[in-house]
Amino acid sequence: MTSAKSKRKTAPRSVKVKAVKSRSSKPSVSARIASSALERMRTGTKNAQVIAMLRDRAGATVAAIMAATGWQQHSVRGFFAGVVRKKLGLNLVSEPGDDGRIYRIISDTATSAKAGQVKQAA
Repeated sequence: MTSAKSKRKTAPRSVKVKAVKSRSSKPSVSARIASSALERMRTGTKNAQVIAMLRDRAGATVAAIMAATGWQQHSVRGFFAGVVRKKLGLNLVSEPGDDGRIYRIISDTATSAKAGQVKQAA
């Protein structure tokens, strides 16, 4: 006869307590990581070229970035999502234009002002 195997009893997992974060005048961790990542970015690379195009006041279209870098459209959009927004934590906005969507990186202070304008218009 075979005996039934008993299940091992596992110890309950310890509960992690989240610390309450206080707001301070220091920049957030993600902002510090983004600024240090931008400082470490090599000049003359395609990434640096695209960031410079997006920081320009006029912004850039996907087609312009494709022409400048030789990337395909899905690669440009992936760069926006993965590097610009997630890794660097920059504020990337898009607006409709005559030639298509215009993408640009704007500062946080301009974002809050623009958000206020949108709320007023609604």
